Amino acid sequence: QVQLVESGGGLVQSGGSLRLSCAASESIFSFNVMAWYRQPPGKQRELVATITSRTITNYADSVKGRFTISKDYVQNTIYLQMNSLKPEDTAVYYCQGRRSNFDYWGQGTQVTVSS
Repeated sequence: QVQLVESGGGLVQSGGSLRLSCAASESIFSFNVMAWYRQPPGKQRELVATITSRTITNYADSVKGRFTISKDYVQNTIYLQMNSLKPEDTAVYYCQGRRSNFDYWGQGTQVTVSS
C-alpha cells in the first residue's frame, strides 16, 4: 500500500513563506500525476497545483505566481513552495498521487496564515 506523508505546515504571518513536502513510500516514477489540494475551514477541498510524470505543472488561479510545485525523484518527494502567503491560504493541505486510475492521499498538514 502506497503511503504519502506530508510535512512542513505551520503558522506563518501574512507575506511569509512555507515549503510543504510529501514523501512517498514508493518511487514517484509510478505516479501519472501528483498534486496538492487544500481544504479551507468550512469549505470543500480544492485543487492547488499538479505536476505530471513529464513535469508539466498547472496551478489554481488563486496561487499562480506565488506557489511552485516540484518533485525530487531521488527523495521520492514532491514539494509545494508557498510564497507571499495570505490569510485566505489557511487550510489543511493534502498531497495526492494518481496511479493506474487510483488516487492515493496523504493525511494532510495544517497551514495557518495570520494577518
